[in-house]
Amino acid sequence: MKKNERNNSLVVQAGILAGAGILVRIIGLLYNTPLVHIIGDEGFGYYDSAYVAYSIVLLISSYSIPSAVSKIIAQKLAQKEYKNAFRIFKCTLIYVAIVGLFAALFLFFGAGLLVSMESAVLPLKILAPTVFFSGILGAFRGFFQAQRTMVQTSISQIIEQIFNAGFSIWMAYILVNAAEGLGTSKRASYGAAGSTIGTGVGVLSALAFMLFVYFLNRKKFMAKIENDPTPKVDSYKSIFRLILAVVTPFIISTGIYNLNGFLDKTLYQIMQMDFHLLQESDVAFELSAFAKANKISNIPIAIAAAMASTLIPRLSSKIALGQIKETKDEIAKATKVTMFVAIPATVGLAVLAKPIMMVIFNQPESLDMASLLMIILSATVVFYGLSTMTQAVLQATGHMNIPIVNALVALILHSVIMVLFIRILPKEAAIYVYGFSTILYSVILCILNGISVKRRLGYNQEFDKTFLRPLISAVIMGGLVFGVYHGIYAIMEANLLALIIAMILGVILYFVLCIKWQALDEEEIRSLPKGATLVKISKKVKLL
Repeated sequence: MKKNERNNSLVVQAGILAGAGILVRIIGLLYNTPLVHIIGDEGFGYYDSAYVAYSIVLLISSYSIPSAVSKIIAQKLAQKEYKNAFRIFKCTLIYVAIVGLFAALFLFFGAGLLVSMESAVLPLKILAPTVFFSGILGAFRGFFQAQRTMVQTSISQIIEQIFNAGFSIWMAYILVNAAEGLGTSKRASYGAAGSTIGTGVGVLSALAFMLFVYFLNRKKFMAKIENDPTPKVDSYKSIFRLILAVVTPFIISTGIYNLNGFLDKTLYQIMQMDFHLLQESDVAFELSAFAKANKISNIPIAIAAAMASTLIPRLSSKIALGQIKETKDEIAKATKVTMFVAIPATVGLAVLAKPIMMVIFNQPESLDMASLLMIILSATVVFYGLSTMTQAVLQATGHMNIPIVNALVALILHSVIMVLFIRILPKEAAIYVYGFSTILYSVILCILNGISVKRRLGYNQEFDKTFLRPLISAVIMGGLVFGVYHGIYAIMEANLLALIIAMILGVILYFVLCIKWQALDEEEIRSLPKGATLVKISKKVKLL
C-alpha cells in the first residue's frame, strides 16, 4: 500500500477522529470535576437536564449535518464533480442557517416545555444561540470529512472543548457567587446556567478555527473547480431537493436514535415527581449520579462514533463506483477495530467502576449510586458501538429509512418497559431502572440494525476474531485488573496509583492475548494508529 493511501485509510482517519473524541471526553471529565464541586450535585442535575433537552434540538437541527453533507459531497468528489460539490456546500450553509435560527428561537421560547424541572429552564435558554452556530460549524466539518480528512474536525473538537471547559468553570463560579443568599436551588440553577455559557463559547471558538482553515484551503479547492470538466452543473433547486432528501432521514434516524436519552430522562422526572412524589432537588441529585456514570461510559463510545463518521463518506464513494466487495471489506475492518476497543472497555469500566468514580467524581453522597450506575451502563459501550456502526452502514449504502424504523421500535419498546418497572418497583430503584432501560434500548437497536444489514447487504460479520477472542481476552484482563487494584489498594490505600498500575497491566495483557490468539494479524495491527511501532515492539518481544 502506498504511503498516501495508508494515511487515508479508514482506520487511520477514524483513529484521528476517535483520538480527538476520547481527548475531548477526557477534558470534559476533568472540567466536570471542579464544575460539580462549584455547582453541587443538584446544580449538575439541572445542567444535565437542560443539556439533554438542548442536545435533542441540536440533533434535529444540525448534529447530523456533518455526516449527511460528507455523504453527498463525497459522492460528487469520487466522480470528480468539484463544481457540484462546492454548490452543495454553499446550499448546506444556507440550509443550516435557516434551520438553526428557527431551532434557536424554539429552544429559547419553548424552554419551559422541554424540561420538567423549573430550575433547568434558565440554563436551557442560555444554550439556545449555540444551536444556530453549531449548524454552521457542522457544515464546515462535513465539507472536510467528505475529502476523507478528519484532522480539521478533530482539532476543532479539541479547541471547542478546551474553551468550553475554561469558560464553564469560570462562569459557573461567577454566577454561583452572584446568587449568594438566594437559596440553595437558585444558586444551583445559576451555577448550571453559568456552565452552559461555556458550551456556546466553545462552539464559537471551533467555528472560528474552521473558518480559518477553510480560507487557507479555499484557493486550492477553487483551482479544482476551475479545471472541472463536468458537463452538467446541478441547479440550486435540485441541490436543495437533494439535501432535504438526504439530510431529513439522517435527522430523523439520528434524532430518534438519541431521543431515548431525552425521553428516558423526562419520563424518569415525571414518574419520580408526580407518581413517587419526590422533590425536584432529590430528582436532580439522582440525575447527577446518572450523568456522571453516563459521561464516563461515553468515552469509549467515541471510537464507534468516529468510525461511523469516517465510514459514511468512504462507503458512499465505493457504492457510487460500484465497489461492492471493497464496501464489505471496509465494514468488516471498521467493526473489528470498534469491538477491539469496546469489549475491553466494557469489562474495565465494570470492574473498576468505583475506583474510577473516586478519581473523577468523588462526591461522597452520590459515590455509591454513581458507581453502581456505571457498572450497569458499561454494557452499553459494546451495544451502542455496534448499533452506531450498523446505522452508519445502512445510511451510507442508501437504506436511509431502515434505521428510523428500527430506532422507533426500540424507543417504544424500552420506554413502555421502563415506565412499567418504575411504577412497580420502589422509588429507590427507579434510577437503576433508568440505567437498565438504557441498556435495553441499545440491545434492541443493535439486534434490529444487525438483521437489517444482513438482509439488505447480504453481509455477515466474522464472529470468532471480532467478538469471541477479544471477549475471552477481556474477561481474563478483567480478573487481573480487579486483583491488582485491590491488592495494591489493600497495602497502600492509594487509589490513583493502584488504578493506574492496574489499567496499564490490563492493557498490556489484553493486547498480548489478542496477538497470541490471533484476534488481530500483523496487517491489521499496522493499520492502527502507531501500528508500525506496535508491530516493531511485538516482534522484539517475540509476540509476532
